[in-house]
Parts: sequence; structure tokens; C-alpha cells
Amino acid sequence: MTGPRHADRPSHTEGSPLNPDTLEVAPGTIHESVQGWVPKLATEEELRIALEKAFDYRGDVTLTLKDNSKIEGYLFDRVTGSSLTTSFVRVLPKDSTQKLKIAYANIAALAFTGRDTAAGKSWEAWVGKYWEKKATGRGDLSLQPESLE
Repeated sequence: MTGPRHADRPSHTEGSPLNPDTLEVAPGTIHESVQGWVPKLATEEELRIALEKAFDYRGDVTLTLKDNSKIEGYLFDRVTGSSLTTSFVRVLPKDSTQKLKIAYANIAALAFTGRDTAAGKSWEAWVGKYWEKKATGRGDLSLQPESLE
């Protein structure tokens, strides 16, 4: 069984010239800044959206549970089920090595309290700093990543 040939793709047969700068280029991901955000969790949909953003966040979050206890830590996993009771987040608490599994239904509030460890750490920023150091002849010019601290 054979599939369509690359040359038979519509973009290759419509007579339009090929632009190598636009071929096989995917749009980048835009990371919105949620550090310090305390979303309103009035509806089930708002809770689900906020927890998805917390999963993508690269810093600690603080979960306030319905029993008024608070858990601060890194949200590293989530399982989305058909209801809030069958959906869970998994958290590495800041002050413990024990992983916690918390049902969405038990979450009363969420706050993005930790520093986003990847903010401002783009490849372009790193390369710019590297070339600036190289041009001035200062600093260690190794290709090792800088410390996050």
C-alpha cells in the first residue's frame, strides 16, 4: 500500500512558488504570565481551565481545599474524568517528598504563588547574553546552562 507522494500535495501542484522559509514551520507556543494570578473558580469549567493552566505552569501553586487546609507545591500531573470527583491533580508539596492526589471536587481555591522558573529563560535570551559576553570578552563562555538560582 502506498500513500500520496510529497510532490502531489496541493501546495506543490497549484503552481504557486515554494517558499522555503514557510515550509514545515509550526507556530510557537505563547506562554501567558499567570504568576500571582488567583482565578475565580465559580463554575466547573473555570476550575478545569485553571487547573490546566496550573499543570502547564512551571512554578508552585497553592491549593486551598474545601476543609480550609492549604497545600503549596508543584502540580505535576492531572487526570481529567467525566466529573469533578473522578478528576484528580497530583502535587509535590513544597515541604514534603510525599506525592498527593487531590480530587478536583475537593479544591476550593487556586493561586499561582511560586515564581515561574522558566520566565525569561528563552533560548533567544540565552544566545543574546552569550554573544554579548563573547563580544566584550568577559565571563565564562561555556555552553553549559546557567543555574536557575
